[in-house]
Amino acid sequence: MNSETQKFRLGLIINPFAGLGGSVALKGSDGVAAEALARGAEPKAPSRASQALQALQHYADKLVVYTAAGELGERVAVELGFDTRVLYAADTEFSTAEDTQAAVRAFAEQTLDLLVFVGGDGTARDVFSVVAETQPVLGVPAGVKIHSGVYAITPHAAGKVLDMLLKGELVRLMQADVMDIDEAAFRGGTVKARRFGEMLVPAEPRYIQAVKMGGREVDELVLADIAADVIDTMEDELYIIGSGSTVAAIMDELGLANTLLGVDLVEDRKLIGRDLTSSELLEATSGKPAKLVITLIGGQGHILGRGNQQLSPALIRQLGKDNIIIVATKTKLKALEGRPLIVDSGDPELDAEMSGYYRIVTGYRDYVMYRVANPDLAE
Repeated sequence: MNSETQKFRLGLIINPFAGLGGSVALKGSDGVAAEALARGAEPKAPSRASQALQALQHYADKLVVYTAAGELGERVAVELGFDTRVLYAADTEFSTAEDTQAAVRAFAEQTLDLLVFVGGDGTARDVFSVVAETQPVLGVPAGVKIHSGVYAITPHAAGKVLDMLLKGELVRLMQADVMDIDEAAFRGGTVKARRFGEMLVPAEPRYIQAVKMGGREVDELVLADIAADVIDTMEDELYIIGSGSTVAAIMDELGLANTLLGVDLVEDRKLIGRDLTSSELLEATSGKPAKLVITLIGGQGHILGRGNQQLSPALIRQLGKDNIIIVATKTKLKALEGRPLIVDSGDPELDAEMSGYYRIVTGYRDYVMYRVANPDLAE
């Protein structure tokens, strides 16, 4: 298989600033990359691309990668030792949606076997706007918000799918939704998601995420019961309050202002920090007893790595597994149809360490045991 016509032709485009605003409480990266960098955010998308593509290193002689210059894909592909062909270069340091679209157009001339893109829902939209309907694609999650069903559940899971394809296994294809939200409204605490269309992705339900369930929880009695249980067990320590409407019910019961799509800090049932960044959380809890209250993303099952990148691997290790309180309604858990909860922290070792059974608060003095186990790490 030395002829280039016999090699697997992989397209690669990375949005290097995807998810940049997550750790510094900007809720995304659209239009705020410079501000995020000024606040101390570090780009994570290239490393997440590398995590996914490492699965292909032993197929290097069977693979050619078509990509864009520099951080848009070339650097990662070259570092991993792939036969790399650069077909597009951006004009500016801060790449734009137009750069993603132009790169995908350039790739189209090569008749790709698969197009891999690394980013969030905005990147998926950019690819969707120009890609051919018949072109198989696979998203590697790197954004703050991942509502679209075209992404793998983690970068490592994307690597599993890529490995299956290069092995020559029979991998079915399916149409999956491209979703996105209004980031300006998102930063203001409102989720407005809409469907833009479909793209063709590998049909591997173990590794490809479901489309997120929309809307707020409507069963106020259940949420009030969950909140009452957490509040009754609060001790004299710090409580990191994660994002989401289920967790917001706890703040409502405490009578405290809440950042629905951010992370707050409570001590002695009083609000002492709002919409904190990852570094602020790490500093505020260093050397102090603290607990973290989080919920899951409806329909997907992610408890870390979707909309709460402020909860960094360093913070999770500092807290310890025993100090994590997971709250969820039974309705949300049943909707997973037995699929495990997922951790996508950006640190594969931590993701594996987080595996196991957790007590989920589902009401007042009402709990269920539920498993955290990334399917891509369980084999």
